[in-house]
Amino acid sequence: MREVAPASYGLKHWLFNLMLLAGLVFSMQAQAKDYVVVAFGTSLSHGFGLPEAEIFPVQLQKALAAKGLAVTVQNAGVSGDTTAGGLARLDWALGDPATPPDLVIVEFGGNDALRALSPQEAEANLDQILTRLQARHIKVLFTGMKAPPNLGSDYVAAFDAIYPRLAQKHGVPFYPFFLDGVAADPALNQADGIHPNAKGVAIIVGHLAPSSSIS
Repeated sequence: MREVAPASYGLKHWLFNLMLLAGLVFSMQAQAKDYVVVAFGTSLSHGFGLPEAEIFPVQLQKALAAKGLAVTVQNAGVSGDTTAGGLARLDWALGDPATPPDLVIVEFGGNDALRALSPQEAEANLDQILTRLQARHIKVLFTGMKAPPNLGSDYVAAFDAIYPRLAQKHGVPFYPFFLDGVAADPALNQADGIHPNAKGVAIIVGHLAPSSSIS
């Protein structure tokens, strides 16, 4: 597992690190190929409540383009989706097996927690998603989620432990909390207090977009 801390911790942005590890940055510099990143997840990826120009995949693609990286970020988010739903539609999200994406950002679990679904089942579903992606030799960036505290300490402990454990098991780059710096801040969320507004998405993307230099 390569755990990449949020940008607020003062470390390099994780997507750039992942692309560097995958050899994508060097390939992009040498080729004119348009690389494909799939944002595979829930309403957080899909862009619930936001106009198209402000959703996560679009903002991330623009941020990558601003750094000179030719990357298409495909929106494979489905609002309300659980880990079980993600597992069921994985093949659809990946598209033609002959042209797999270069990277998949896996973002699931928020709806499982909001519905107080079994952490054990969520872990099994995520385990299968990661297993199947790795079996197809597709690079993965695994993002974590945290359970709402009102579900009780036992549930929170069981749910939150899913993500680092799976990241360790599969040895994938790991961003501990997709909503880092945004969750619970009214200024960065829509009226429901759950989904980021455009400013919140921009902060998430700011954590994900590549650094302008390598050090």
